[in-house]
Amino acid sequence: MQSPHQKLGPTRRTLLLGAGAAAATAATAGPALAAPAADSTSPTGLPPRTSQVGTTAQVAQGNQADVPIPSPDDLPLTGGPDFPIGLFWPPHPYESTAKRFTEIADAGFDFVISGNYAGDGNIFMHQLDLARTAGLQMLISDDIQIRNMSRWFSISDQPTDFLSITPAEAREFYTRARDAYGPFSSLAGFNFYDEPGAGWFATLAKALAVSRELAPQLLPYVNLLPSDDPAYYNAFVDVVKPSLVSFDRYPLLSDGREDGNYFHNWSIVRDAALRGNVPAWVFIQTLAYNGHREPTAAELLWQINISLAYGAKGIQYFTYWTPEAARGEGFGPALITVDGKRTPRYAAAKNINNGWLHPVGRELKPLVSESVVHANETPLPNGTVGFTPTDLVTAVAGSAAVIGTFRSRDAAATDRWLLVANRSHSAAARTTLTFNPAKVTGVDVFHPVSAKFGANRGAGFQVNLPAGGAQLLHLHVR
Repeated sequence: MQSPHQKLGPTRRTLLLGAGAAAATAATAGPALAAPAADSTSPTGLPPRTSQVGTTAQVAQGNQADVPIPSPDDLPLTGGPDFPIGLFWPPHPYESTAKRFTEIADAGFDFVISGNYAGDGNIFMHQLDLARTAGLQMLISDDIQIRNMSRWFSISDQPTDFLSITPAEAREFYTRARDAYGPFSSLAGFNFYDEPGAGWFATLAKALAVSRELAPQLLPYVNLLPSDDPAYYNAFVDVVKPSLVSFDRYPLLSDGREDGNYFHNWSIVRDAALRGNVPAWVFIQTLAYNGHREPTAAELLWQINISLAYGAKGIQYFTYWTPEAARGEGFGPALITVDGKRTPRYAAAKNINNGWLHPVGRELKPLVSESVVHANETPLPNGTVGFTPTDLVTAVAGSAAVIGTFRSRDAAATDRWLLVANRSHSAAARTTLTFNPAKVTGVDVFHPVSAKFGANRGAGFQVNLPAGGAQLLHLHVR
């Protein structure tokens, strides 16, 4: 089993590390730099600009245990009724225009993770202004302020520790970033660390505690490595106390193959998110790169629906803009090419996001993942659970399917929801579910166009799915 400190092939780390690490940020220089006008009132409820560092003694001493942890329901993106759809590697600074950010919003995206050589504070504020106008939110990857307190240095109250900053210095770094970008209502939060090893979890816990004390309305975002080791994700949940569990693993390999441990990794992340009572997010693959193939529209949809079946509460696209050849990982065209042209995957993503993911995600977001099984698949992929009859579903016949079962947060509620996803990303499926009439009194079928459920009565129900497709069912249970 591979260590969680190791990469499973090329990951997002090589992209993000180079994205502006040496750039100076406007947050250091303060308000003297020219920038777009910030909101006079920010819905994030952030404190006014101040040069003072906060006063909570526990955080100043590096003790995060007494800092309140906001519920994900009260944070940008994880809270609210809308299902968050985000992207990584947005337009670069020369293409950061109102037209480009409108293009992102038109494709059904809700938030942008900064990158693609946007490392300067003036650029961040320019992009935040564009995002605000387009109705988007942003997670800012600030290498000078936020990364100094969460990635480049550890947080320690021992001045002799190598490459460390004190808790007070960490608070000063965060205050500068908060005061520079916080007045923009489009700021959803900060990207603290992409793909940390477990050795950084203690410092991340302190960094997130600083964020929560100084700006509890902002989302402290961390994305994890792909790993087949449950201990890595469980330690993240237990030590860092995150607001979500996000990871990336790209399953579409060269020559038509799938990553054999993709489902295994998803099941581990699902368990960790349930353990921490926080949402699970995932990145989906939009492009070819070393050892990975270019996805079809059906394969984009398949990644999304498999993730929904496994309990995903947020979908992120890797990448939106195409990384240039100099990055050295053999990247093919993503949704937008290097020179700014739309690929067929832009149209596919726009159709999926607006026509399916937003409406179905809105239904699934408040529900709790109860189980996920693979039906009619032999042999079972590593880490998966095969279907066995339950008191609700007595049989599943026909094509292979991945079935996620969901319940209400109200433990007393008896109804259940099933997300039935086609196991295949290349062929249509016809799968028949048989329900126990003694328990299931009716089945409603979700229609994404109307965003409503339609009633269907009977003990059996046939689900016809296109390649990569899925259907959401609401079971009325007595």
